[in-house]
Amino acid sequence: MYTPHNYRTGAGAYARLGVETQAMSATPHQLICMLFDGAVAAIGMARHHIAERDLAAKGRAISKAVGIVADGLKASLDAKSAGPAGAELVANLSALYDYVIRRLLQANLHDDTQALDEAESLLNNVASAWREIGAAGH
Repeated sequence: MYTPHNYRTGAGAYARLGVETQAMSATPHQLICMLFDGAVAAIGMARHHIAERDLAAKGRAISKAVGIVADGLKASLDAKSAGPAGAELVANLSALYDYVIRRLLQANLHDDTQALDEAESLLNNVASAWREIGAAGH
């Protein structure tokens, strides 16, 4: 018999499987897009949890966003393969990701939705440019 808990657990497993399947067949460019989407979704969840005063869930959502930015987006930067022309761009993106992480941590400490808004806006701007690059390459 399905209970609400079992349903949520099953739905979560199904969603994870869908994301894993999508990731396994994605190009590197698409994987970066998925990271942006995941970070923005986690920020949206954090905003919701702040409004609901669910501090534990807010902390988990912000931690997820920080992890995606630090261990996904920032970690994927490669100054060596960017060459001299792209090294400055890589350095600027790295600094931007560090700033986004600081804003997310501030949002977590102070329930600061403006910090969440700024982090989300910055990520959306970079994601938009990244998607344009991908569209031009296809």
